[in-house]
Amino acid sequence: MSTGLLAILSLLPIAVVAIFLVGLRWPASKAMPLSFITAVVLALFIWKVPGAQVAAASINGIVTAVTLMYIIFGSILLLNTLQESGGLQAIRRGFTGITADRRIQVIIVAWLFGSFIEGSSGFGTPAAVAVPLMVGLGFPAMAAVVAGMMIQSTPVSFGAVGTPMLTGVATGLKTPELQAYAQSLGYTDWNTFIGFAIATKVAFLHFVAGALIPLFVVAFMTRFFGKNKSFSEGLKVWKFALFAAFAMTIPYIIVANLLGPEFPSMLGGLIGLAIVVPAAKSGFLMPKDETWDFDKKENWDPEWNGSIEIKDISAKTKMSSVIAWMPYVLIGVTLVLTRLQFLPFFALLKKAKFVYPNILGTKITASWEILFSPGTAFIFVTILTFIIHKMSAQSYGRAWKSSAKTMLGAGSALIFTVPMVQVFMNSAGGGAGLQSMPIVLAEAVAGLAGSAWPIFAPLIGGLGAFVAGSNTVSNMMFSLFQFGVGERIGVDPTWIVALQAIGGAAGNVICVHNVVAASAVVGLLGKEGYVIRKTLVVFTYYALLPGALGYSLLYTAQKGFFNVGTIIVGLIWAAAIYIIATNNGRLKNLPNSRLSA
Repeated sequence: MSTGLLAILSLLPIAVVAIFLVGLRWPASKAMPLSFITAVVLALFIWKVPGAQVAAASINGIVTAVTLMYIIFGSILLLNTLQESGGLQAIRRGFTGITADRRIQVIIVAWLFGSFIEGSSGFGTPAAVAVPLMVGLGFPAMAAVVAGMMIQSTPVSFGAVGTPMLTGVATGLKTPELQAYAQSLGYTDWNTFIGFAIATKVAFLHFVAGALIPLFVVAFMTRFFGKNKSFSEGLKVWKFALFAAFAMTIPYIIVANLLGPEFPSMLGGLIGLAIVVPAAKSGFLMPKDETWDFDKKENWDPEWNGSIEIKDISAKTKMSSVIAWMPYVLIGVTLVLTRLQFLPFFALLKKAKFVYPNILGTKITASWEILFSPGTAFIFVTILTFIIHKMSAQSYGRAWKSSAKTMLGAGSALIFTVPMVQVFMNSAGGGAGLQSMPIVLAEAVAGLAGSAWPIFAPLIGGLGAFVAGSNTVSNMMFSLFQFGVGERIGVDPTWIVALQAIGGAAGNVICVHNVVAASAVVGLLGKEGYVIRKTLVVFTYYALLPGALGYSLLYTAQKGFFNVGTIIVGLIWAAAIYIIATNNGRLKNLPNSRLSA
């Protein structure tokens, strides 16, 4: 069978998602079973993978789906606990004290607070924390999910205390040959090579691409969820959006170069909050003549609303903003402390886990680190909230009951989504002697791209994250392949691996099970395709700009400064500057077939 035909076949599970979920707008609970069946049929009859291996991969997927549902439950429980305690009302009141402008609120909560949470925990936790918080502040559930997904790009490569780099890239590249290569460059320590030969390049590419993400978030929010359906209303805060972007990314790139890959997102988000919140209070770089808000709730599109209804419950006694915010502070502290390896309880938390080794006699092992899961941190903090906010047992019980009901709604989608991913990834080693489906697909693209590969490298990283739902897994799967392509086309292979990591981060904004999880925490299921159609624009930008910049950096010496990469980068930034400078009101009339629902 030809390489091209194999590549087309390996694309089918993804094509099913694109056609039914994104194109035909089926809910994930209906589209993902079809994708799962497609992957199973291909694995069994084309790749000739043993049935036991397919079943083992499916079981591993189910275990992973349960771990995701546990995180979803914990995040919903925190939201409902705060609602029942009256904490949400106090938080809303506190945000009004900073600014009532929703454009500024979404930057603070989604971009800055979300980046901090991504840096401390990763694995989709920012959506689990920031999305319900935005709903609690009065955002439409759909607007909160879209914003929460869009920011899962810049901070992701250094999320979970550097896991995508120190586990994903480091594990994916670690061969005797590449260890010798690192030593030839003067890096005697493997993690130092990953941190300073690759991760610093990743930080630079994110610094460039991340500059426009807050503006994307705001402009999309005003266009698709505002009363006037206008991009221009979001573009009016371009000065503040760029200020907030650099308030996070400048500390981010400095930390990456000085301290390594563990803390750029965490400290970037935290320092950004310390800079931006006081600036917002003082009205710095904000429009003086208006405060933007959503239309009245009764005028919202019914599709924007989740099943979680935010009730305006007051605390029994007047609650200060400090006490109201304390659960979110505790979440941040808990996630950070439980992920610092030098602390004594780190090993204890990691030991408490469920393990199903060598499932059905295969090499596949399922595991669940229960105490290390962010879900446990959420539940622990809700218990502390019960005490700190002086809740009654009855109100806390209502929070548990409503949270369990909402969490179960996500199960029907995740129970097929994650097993499909596992079958897709574990398709190597069959009787046909083929590599796994993702590698077959990537090699076909590399063969077509040739020396233009740097432009396409982020797309492969994005493909891995789209399927696997993880930048870490995407980096494990493709880093060695990307390094090899870099060597074959005669460029610095560490830059190609950096582009892989960038694409893997960008892929999180369109990943199906991340969208399902983010939607589930606010009770918004069945609209996953709607979300992905919006975030696909951000993914395209975030894959194309760094890819073109990487091409320019790698080929300027050979082809001159005005090469195709430089031209693409110039066109993207020229378009952005033109749109911002002219505040082009015509954007709101863009045909629905291109960007709208």
